[in-house]
Amino acid sequence: MNDQKITRRHVLNSAMAVAGAPYMLTSTALGDAETAPASERVTIGHIGVGGQGTYLLNGFLSCRNARSVAIADAYSDRREAAAQRIKGKGYADFRELLARKDIDAVVVATPDHWHVPIAIAAARAGKDAYVEKPLGVTIEQDLACRKVFAEKKRVFQYGTQQRSSVHCRFGCELVRSGRIGKVHTIEVIAPDGGEGGSTEEIPVPPTLDYSMWIGPAPMAPYTKDRCVTPGTYYIYDYSIGYLAGWGAHPLDIMIWGSDADIAGPITVEGTGKVPAKGLYNTVVNWAVTYQMANGVKMFFKPGGDSTRFIGPDGWVRIWRGGIDAEPKSLLQSKIGPDEVHLIQSPRQDQSFIDAVKSRRKTVSPIGDAVRSDIISHLADITIRLKRGITWDPREETIVGDAEASKMLTRAMRSPWTL
Repeated sequence: MNDQKITRRHVLNSAMAVAGAPYMLTSTALGDAETAPASERVTIGHIGVGGQGTYLLNGFLSCRNARSVAIADAYSDRREAAAQRIKGKGYADFRELLARKDIDAVVVATPDHWHVPIAIAAARAGKDAYVEKPLGVTIEQDLACRKVFAEKKRVFQYGTQQRSSVHCRFGCELVRSGRIGKVHTIEVIAPDGGEGGSTEEIPVPPTLDYSMWIGPAPMAPYTKDRCVTPGTYYIYDYSIGYLAGWGAHPLDIMIWGSDADIAGPITVEGTGKVPAKGLYNTVVNWAVTYQMANGVKMFFKPGGDSTRFIGPDGWVRIWRGGIDAEPKSLLQSKIGPDEVHLIQSPRQDQSFIDAVKSRRKTVSPIGDAVRSDIISHLADITIRLKRGITWDPREETIVGDAEASKMLTRAMRSPWTL
């Protein structure tokens, strides 16, 4: 996938000239029946190699037609270990990685507040991007990200892995094929967030470039809970909590199985708690109701991790580990040739690599990522305002509410911008 095409003979001759000795290409370099030669593989840079980033790195290292060549991370120890593992280059500043012409795509697995700024920078640098969920820390960021990827014609894959599970796809196909009749209610459940977190300032670890880690967020004193899991998910400067951080999974299934959220204006109201003590200040204990323009009512609350579609002829419930339905016969049925068939994906990472090579739509595209993330942000806004709001999905704005509209955006610390 590099810009310059290099023949196998050129590689062989160049290597012999440099080494001054006979040189043998390995079968890995030449490729095989399923794997392209090294010069034709998708070259990947990994931005963020903490827990989730390392998990993704492991996956991409086993993908066909992919080659991980660079690492960027604000932690030097993580960066160096991952770079040594792939025998590639490590960078403290992701912009240096993006400047490399030999990198085709990036995997963004940073704290949430960096997802969109880095994804946009990648698209502008001509890179395709696999971006961890959730998407932006504001709706403004979501819309900006979608706009840039469309303008630059870059491939985007959202890291909501459940779309690569056969049972999740089957459940959504049952719903979209009308097997339970016209859906009238959707129940979405996600794990709750957390409270607490130390506010005591301590020295920044010598392995951390703290200013780079903070990036576009407000500068704040370093504490033991600020830059580690679960703190990064529970601090409002970097996230809106599990409303999006985990809610992205069941809400993505909601989007995959229904278009109720784009039917027309949505009224949103709900309750929740914003912790007043400790470092963590994202919403917990929420209960949010969405009234869709097509009559569908959606309930979003914490507790488990599932999406249930309810219609006049039954229901389908989908979660990461399985599927249930009423009537039970739905579970043994087959989706007919004239019914709805969604994109098949054996695994999320390989789907991304295949899309980069083919330039086809991914199983988790930017449009759906924006739709599900907006649902999370509307919940956060209505809870913090302690009153209802109305969202127009066609104009993509909050209707007639200046106070709520201000919450669609956040200031970014200089010099960072969208």
